[in-house]
Amino acid sequence: MKLNKIHIALILVGALLLGFIGAYVGVAIATSDQAVQNISGNDNEEKEQNNGQDMEQDTQVPGEWQKVAQAYNIIKENYLEGTEEQQLIEGAIEGMLATLGDPYSTYMDLETMESFNEQIEASFEGIGAEVSMVNGLVTIVAPIKDSPAEKAGLRPNDQVLEVDGESLEGFNLNEAVALIRGEKGSEVVLTILRAGTAEPFEISITRDTIPIETVYSEIKTQDGKKTGVIEITNFAETTSKDFNTQLKALEDEGMEGLVIDVRGNPGGLLNSVEEILLNFIPKDTPYIQIEDQQGNKQPYYTKLKEKKDYPITVLVDEGSASASEILAVAMKEIGYDVVGHTSFGKGTVQQAVPLGDGSTIKLTFFKWLSPEGNWIHDIGVEPTVVVDQPKYFYTNPVQIEEPLVYDNTGTNVENIQLMLKGLDYTIDRTDGYFNEVTEEAVKAFQEDNDLDVTGKVDQETAGMMEAKIIEKIRSGEDDLQLDKALEVVYQ
Repeated sequence: MKLNKIHIALILVGALLLGFIGAYVGVAIATSDQAVQNISGNDNEEKEQNNGQDMEQDTQVPGEWQKVAQAYNIIKENYLEGTEEQQLIEGAIEGMLATLGDPYSTYMDLETMESFNEQIEASFEGIGAEVSMVNGLVTIVAPIKDSPAEKAGLRPNDQVLEVDGESLEGFNLNEAVALIRGEKGSEVVLTILRAGTAEPFEISITRDTIPIETVYSEIKTQDGKKTGVIEITNFAETTSKDFNTQLKALEDEGMEGLVIDVRGNPGGLLNSVEEILLNFIPKDTPYIQIEDQQGNKQPYYTKLKEKKDYPITVLVDEGSASASEILAVAMKEIGYDVVGHTSFGKGTVQQAVPLGDGSTIKLTFFKWLSPEGNWIHDIGVEPTVVVDQPKYFYTNPVQIEEPLVYDNTGTNVENIQLMLKGLDYTIDRTDGYFNEVTEEAVKAFQEDNDLDVTGKVDQETAGMMEAKIIEKIRSGEDDLQLDKALEVVYQ
């Protein structure tokens, strides 16, 4: 299915990319006079629906709207501080969408849409993280590979409570994103609450220009066999083309097995993941099913005669969402192993409907289902092989007012011990008690990093430990999930 970005009206992520495209990894906007609904496999005729015209023709103002008009007039004519007509109209639209209780159905005003259109280019400026609204809290779905957000240590499921000291309570997703994104070189301080921590902590991030590169590949040797690893960071317009090019290059190089890594991939465009699945899902099995409001299900198929002649595994984690889950569950249900942790759980499809003045409603129209008809929404794709990363991958930044010293206890001490152990210093306990062995490890770390050798953990020492841990995680040195995927591929 070849679709122009102007005519793709499917939103697979429904979250907003900070400083990116509002939701490029998940939204493409139809023209103002034509919102095209287009979901098709290679065996199905492309179907188009002129939603913009249909809605204009079919929309009738119900009698109940007299109450809305009455409220509008009362407010406009009598509110003490005055109000603007556009503000009231947009507030009414946002209010209607809010009553749905669906974080993926949102209103994007003219300013948001202009920002969106500016950013669907080859690069963007921001922190580089996909966010969603989960239980009323702005939540990180995944940081983008090599982005400032990833380098600063943001993780999937981190909750953003404040931006530069301003609480996000009561903000919608668009408003929160507007606070977080900004120009290259500017700094933003996020107050983060992370699962497993009792207290929020701050992360300072310097915004940057981030190129949109979505596919990375390499050959690794596993059990004496050439094994291809293709990482997909999101499903953008050129992703399938880049994937197919790199897949062919690996096959030409004599690849004997393949690992597809969609960890931390927040999703993207349907036709992008579809064109990738054309390589793997045989024609006798649907690669996806779409269910409408009435419960009608439409399966879509490829024309592929048979599976690849080499084994494949797929890597997922809690940051794998939407289009990533379409790929993972389709591969899982035709017999391939999925390795890692249960994915995010995004199983709905949104459509962007222009309102004629440059603003847009993004509304949930469909469910997407797995080949077998399973709905993974709020559940995720469960791996066939569950693998934890080393414990130091899950440590949290330590923010302290008074230095941690011998005989102290608590979660901050536990985090310090896990980081020191992850950095290969001798640690005999990780239960949060600051003993003599911990003190000696702190001294050794301080000496190795040109810090004052005190054996006490002040904010400077804690910050250096965090930086070293992030550096080690990003190096891939102890990537147990990838190691297991490479092992499983030949079992």
